[in-house]
Amino acid sequence: MSAEAENNKKMIKEQSDKLAKLGRELSKIQFSYKVEEKNSKEYWQKRIKNFEEYNTKSLEYYNQIFSLVKITNKEEANRFLLQISKFRQLSLSLIGTMKKIQENPSIINSKDKQQSQWSREIKNAITEQSNNCLNHERDMNSFFRDFYERNLKSILG
Repeated sequence: MSAEAENNKKMIKEQSDKLAKLGRELSKIQFSYKVEEKNSKEYWQKRIKNFEEYNTKSLEYYNQIFSLVKITNKEEANRFLLQISKFRQLSLSLIGTMKKIQENPSIINSKDKQQSQWSREIKNAITEQSNNCLNHERDMNSFFRDFYERNLKSILG
């Protein structure tokens, strides 16, 4: 094995270990994208705080994946970087909508037959944005699992 290949293997192992550590930390946070019809300001404050914590750790995790992928395939790493950027945008949008609900928690109450068009739009937006974040994360994780199988498993094996 050449010196460059040996160095790459060592870097992949180091990056993989960092990724595993971040994955364990992320799994402890346990955020669910399921939209709950809770109409208390405190619930939404806590939800926003929990999502921001989860989002920060998720971005660390995905940036670590980027670093790992970049060692073996710069082109796929750059595509993954775009996926990270999209996840960041989706997350900011979701946080913005949660803050609107926090300001007026009755928006989320589906039993309210007097809801305004604005309230219905916000309620639809949070459901759509939660689903978009969840699906995008699934796609990112699926990409990495496939990449790992094709490119890293034999190296780390």
